Amino acid sequence: MSDRRRYPRVQANVMCRPAGNNLFHQKRNPQDISLGGIRVFSDEDFALGSRLDLDVLIDNQAPVRCWATVVWRTALGPHSPAKFDVGLKFTDMAPADIQRLAAVLVPAR
Repeated sequence: MSDRRRYPRVQANVMCRPAGNNLFHQKRNPQDISLGGIRVFSDEDFALGSRLDLDVLIDNQAPVRCWATVVWRTALGPHSPAKFDVGLKFTDMAPADIQRLAAVLVPAR
């Protein structure tokens, strides 16, 4: 089976949260991220096709605002770090924010 991703998966020192929400417990640690989307653990059960407004948090910078659509989700077991594993596809992001995000993405090994 081939990996049909348009953008490579990378590891980056970023977090994400629902847009505009500053509560620490709402932050989600991405499992992988690319310019095309992000995979996160979540305790919320998002419906497929749901549109989410997100802030991607980069150290010592203003948040990168992006809009994403839920493209897949998987329920996780009782000893998992969250209730769901969620795949999000970025659908809109300002060109300047794309450049800032690209600057911190490092190819996965």
